[in-house]
Order: sequence, then C-alpha cells, then structure tokens
Amino acid sequence: MASPATLPISSPQSTAASGAQSQPPIATPAFRSFISRLSSSIRQGFAQRRPWYELLDRTSFARPDSVAEAASRVRKNFSYFRVNYISLLAGVLALSLLSHPFSLLVLLALLGGWFFLYLFRPSDQPVVILGRTFSDRETLGILVVSTIVVVFLTSVGSLLISALLVGLAIVCAHGAFRVPEDLFLDDQEPGNVGFLSFLGGAASSAAAAAAPAVAARV
Repeated sequence: MASPATLPISSPQSTAASGAQSQPPIATPAFRSFISRLSSSIRQGFAQRRPWYELLDRTSFARPDSVAEAASRVRKNFSYFRVNYISLLAGVLALSLLSHPFSLLVLLALLGGWFFLYLFRPSDQPVVILGRTFSDRETLGILVVSTIVVVFLTSVGSLLISALLVGLAIVCAHGAFRVPEDLFLDDQEPGNVGFLSFLGGAASSAAAAAAPAVAARV
C-alpha cells in the first residue's frame, strides 16, 4: 500500500521572511512618509505663488538710479516673488539637466543610490553586489566617495553651478529693474514664509524620515 503524499508546510516565520525579502527595499514607511511630507510642502509652497503677469508687467520696469536702489529692489521683489523666483531657478536647472542627458542620468543614479542603498533601505537587508555583502559603513563610504567624484570631478558639478549662476543672474536682473512700489508688501511677514518654508520643511522632512534609518546604522 502506497504511503500518502506529504504536503509541504511553510511556517509563518519563513513566510514573513520571504515576504520581507521580496518587498522592494525602497517601499519603507520612512520613504512613504518623506514623499508625503515633500508633496504636502510643495503644494503649500505653490499656494503662495504670485501671478506671473505681475512678474512680467512691462510697465513696472525702470532702470535703478544707484546700486543701493537696485539692491533694495532685489530685496523687496524677492520678498514678494520668492516662490516665482525659486520656481524660475528650478526651471533653469531642469532645462540645463535635460539638455545634458548624461549628466542627468548620473545625478539620478547618484540620488537613487543614496535612497535605495542607504537612507531608506531597511537595516535588516544588507547590500549584496556580485555575491559580496557590504556593511553599512562600507556602503556609506562608497556613496560619499561617489558623490565627491560626481560633483567635483565630472561635468555634473560644473553644470549645476553654471545653471544656478544663470538663474541667480536672471533673478537679480529682474529684481533690480522691477519697480516694487505697486506691490502689496507686508513688512511684518517673516522671511521664511512661502516657498522658503517649503525648502526648510522639505529638509526637515528628509532629516526626520531618514533619521531612524541612519541612527540604526550608527
């Protein structure tokens, strides 16, 4: 008489372990929290954007009489058009990267390496490349060296600096020639309201989201 067939039984621990291994490394609560906070900060920042027709009103342009007046205009216009100006800087930077696809791919690969391999990688999932397991310190060292090489020894760093300088030149030129007397400026408005608060909020969100993962590796 033939013995009955034995059915394979998987324990809950092995099922949970296999599920954790099959889960994408980037799909972590910290990364989802970071994306949620970042998108919320971007929406709040763009809600403070001024109408673009005010920025481009040709009847409000005049040559400044002195350098001091130009600097005063830049300061007042930046206080009023801060969201538009930073959006313009981001647009110049994006156009520069899109016009250099190789630099864009290198920068995206570098950012992806930081996200996938260190900041939002679960601490219980080591980095294994070509059969070799890298510790957290080795992974951090490789990422730091890669960042230094990409920023200072390739065209990516010079491209970013050039784009930022061009954007700042456009912003300063517009701010110097735009007469701010018709703008409804609130002198009591704090300097970090608007899109600058988005920058601070995004940075704090990144730090808060990445802090548990970094602390677990120290």
